[in-house]
Parts: sequence; structure tokens; C-alpha cells
Amino acid sequence: MNRFCLLFLLLGCVQTMAQKKSRKEYLVSITTNYGEMKAILHDQTPLHKQNFLKLINDRFYDSLLFHRIIEGFMIQGGDPTSKKAKPGERLGGGGAELARIPAEFKPELFHKKGALAAARNNNPEKKSSGCQFYIVQGRVWDAEGLSAQLKRGGRVPTAAQKEAYTSIGGTPHLDGGYTVFGQVISGLAVVDSIARQPKDQADRPFKDVRMSMTVKKMKKKKITKQYGYVFE
Repeated sequence: MNRFCLLFLLLGCVQTMAQKKSRKEYLVSITTNYGEMKAILHDQTPLHKQNFLKLINDRFYDSLLFHRIIEGFMIQGGDPTSKKAKPGERLGGGGAELARIPAEFKPELFHKKGALAAARNNNPEKKSSGCQFYIVQGRVWDAEGLSAQLKRGGRVPTAAQKEAYTSIGGTPHLDGGYTVFGQVISGLAVVDSIARQPKDQADRPFKDVRMSMTVKKMKKKKITKQYGYVFE
């Protein structure tokens, strides 16, 4: 067998393996006091996806809090210091010892309701926190309000953004500033329930909202059938 035939066969095997691998996707379960959410992670943001999966498998998020909630905006969690935080303790600064993740901004991944995105500080590279994240609740926008929000960043809304932001809602002014790396595909009512909880002046809920996470691989067809999410 000559080397060209061998190369052809090897490429064929690699392609077949890639096709088989693409038939499955990770499904993340986020369990809280107020119910369970299911989320998928985007292949377009591989650095964030790999980091999040590692933290879940390490049980990093178990017993941490959603420590910052703003109704009509988002719920935030993942601060490791929240696990043993005392009532009223100010949270949000934990996790600085973890390496920041380079930004992975993708125009097709935006802050519609249920978007799973990485928190960050004001670093100029807009690198993401190594552990803190938020889930978008947002609000529904009319066409005029949406255009005004996006023009603040010099952007023109795409057809997909217009459809999502004027139907299910979101937080359009965050687009291009924070990395969206996943999407909640089941349990959006849980986000609403958490976001409306009474809170202190630092936006921390008076009653602790704890989380735990697990992840498993499922066939994409099964995910679509059970949760209605259609993969690109």
C-alpha cells in the first residue's frame, strides 16, 4: 500500500471518528433550592467549555451560592468563598487565584434569556473569571429599545438578536463584552424564581440559594427530543 492510500484511509478514519463524536453533547444539570436547570455548552468557545466541564467534574460548584441576583438582568454564582459564607457577608471576589480565560466572543452567541456566560472584572483584555458565571434573565425589548441598547456599543442587531430579544428577551448591552459559552435549555422558570428573591443592598439573597452540578453525555437527537433544543 503506498503512502497516499494510507493517508487517505487515515483521514477517513479521523473523519468517521469526528462524525461519531459530534452525535453526542454534554448536558449540564444545575440543581438549586428552586428547581433544576439543564444547559448545553457551545463548541465555539472551547476554552470556556473545557474549563467549565473540568470544574463540574471536580465538584467545584457543589454547595456554592448564587450570590448576586438582579431581577430583569441575571443571576450570578461560582464564587468559591460563598460555600462557607456567613449571612450578610459580601461576596463576588473569590476565584482570583484561578487563571483567567481569554475572551471568546462569537457574534452568534449573545445574551438572550438563559444564556450562560462568564463573569469578569475590568481587565482590559476582557478575560473571563476562571470560575464565576451568570445566567441571563433579562427583559423583552421592543425594536426601538433594542436598537438603542446595541448602538451603545456601535453594533447593529442581527436578525437572530432581533427575534430573541423581542420575544424571549435578554440583556443586549452585554454583547461583545462578556463571553457567552452555554445556554439553559430547560428550567428557565428557575432563573425567574431565583431572580425575584428578597436581597440585601449588595444584591445577595437573604436566603442562601445553593447549587450543585453534574454533567453527562447524551445523543444530540435525544437532547432535542427531550428539551426542544436544535443544534446548529
